[in-house]
Amino acid sequence: MRYLTTLAAAALLAGSVGGAWADSFSGSAYRAIELLRPCQNADSDARDGAPSEIECEQYLMGFVDGLMGMGQIGPQTGLCPPAVNTADELRWSYMRWVHGNYSERKNMPAADAVLASIRENFPCE
Repeated sequence: MRYLTTLAAAALLAGSVGGAWADSFSGSAYRAIELLRPCQNADSDARDGAPSEIECEQYLMGFVDGLMGMGQIGPQTGLCPPAVNTADELRWSYMRWVHGNYSERKNMPAADAVLASIRENFPCE
């Protein structure tokens, strides 16, 4: 889990610094559509559904863990992911968010898309 948290923090940093830096750092950014595939396969592929769900949800949870580790979750920031069934709720909200404007959002860096999805779907009440 520490490895995923580190990756999420790096992804967050890459997204906050800018796309050009992220692309030069990683060779090519992991795109929203690339994360969307395993998230969708989790529901639609009986044979590979479980590994796809793990891939998707571990990315999302690692991202949220990275935000938590950096003090970016809670009322002070306005980001409050659900406390119950978190991984599944994040997965569903991410898929809905990307599909909400698919042609524009599919090629965004995945880190930017995940953060935008969390901001839109999980504001603090």
